[in-house]
Amino acid sequence: MNIKPLADRVLVEPREAETKTASGLFIPDNAKEKPQEGKVLAVGPGKKDEPMEVKVGDTVLYGKYAGTEVHSEGKSYIIMRQSDILATI
Repeated sequence: MNIKPLADRVLVEPREAETKTASGLFIPDNAKEKPQEGKVLAVGPGKKDEPMEVKVGDTVLYGKYAGTEVHSEGKSYIIMRQSDILATI
């Protein structure tokens, strides 16, 4: 992959949206919710006064409308600021 985040930005691969409910019903594509969880693939160097707290491989929770969606090599990724990340799992 050739995407390298700058400053305090993080590259996240979103988790796939659920296709079935807990009771076994299939969810149609137009009713699926945007995932709010993903895996960190790349981390920028951080800012001088703000070190990076997440690292490559972390699973993170982020806001519903956080970051910018980018496409590379047929996959979707999200680039967001570290401050958009709510928690690590």
